[in-house]
Amino acid sequence: MSLDKFAPAIFVVLWSTGWIVAKYASLHSGPFTFLMIRYSLSALAFVLLCSVTGARWPRDWSSVFRAVYSGIFLHGIYLGGLWWAIAEGVPAGMAGIIAALQPLMTAMAAPFLVGERLQPVQRLGLLLGFIGIAIAISPKLLTPETANLWQAVVPLAVNLLAMASVTYGTLYQKRYLQTGDLRTIATLQYVGALIVTVPLAFIFEGLHFDGTQTAILSLLWSVFGLSMGGVGLLLYLIRRGQVSRAASLIYLMPPAVAIEAAIAFGEPLTLPIIIGTAVVVIGVYLTNRRTADVVPE
Repeated sequence: MSLDKFAPAIFVVLWSTGWIVAKYASLHSGPFTFLMIRYSLSALAFVLLCSVTGARWPRDWSSVFRAVYSGIFLHGIYLGGLWWAIAEGVPAGMAGIIAALQPLMTAMAAPFLVGERLQPVQRLGLLLGFIGIAIAISPKLLTPETANLWQAVVPLAVNLLAMASVTYGTLYQKRYLQTGDLRTIATLQYVGALIVTVPLAFIFEGLHFDGTQTAILSLLWSVFGLSMGGVGLLLYLIRRGQVSRAASLIYLMPPAVAIEAAIAFGEPLTLPIIIGTAVVVIGVYLTNRRTADVVPE
């Protein structure tokens, strides 16, 4: 059995755990500090992998720059914003639903970047996707906490900005990083991620990491399960042209994260969450029916 057949499903399952790990990590570490350690260990692991397997490093500085630049958006701003938002109170399940914005944003950008016209059914899917997300996050905006703008609105806004970042990073990688060794590209992308997270960790968190068993296990899974397994698989999918198959399964991500968050943290599966998730699932499915290059995050 070839990896191509099962890689999209494996990727979606792996990636859905990222929001759960972010929630666990927020209980034991500053989000930027945790990501700084994760990126450093991931970069080191990939350097060792490149050395052992004889990976080819870029021969020109423009290729190095493009890999580092894409990592700033794919990992640095995206995960930095997402993990900070979760640490500031955005439920992991809700953040998973907001993640559905990534394929929706990519579909919206396609007509401008690649001249792809959206079909009527895709337009309907986009509308349903945004309506579903609005339904899901409405309780967060309509609670008494809304009086405190920072607690209610700003983390959600940062979460949305993170999705815009990964959308741009995905499109950039698809356009400029179609050649080169995937292992060295991944390594350089973590360098880009460190450019974002290191200053934030030093300035705002004082490198807070409590070193408990939960923190260490979360870190190990982040490095080997997500950074190496998930990201490596994503790069493989992009290169093999299998991204559309992963996109066909991305509609399973929001309910998967919501269920995992309910089990792990007791986050309630409220009626707005259930209805919003269902509408988002339908919207993303319709949007992706003929969208070939959507990458979930």
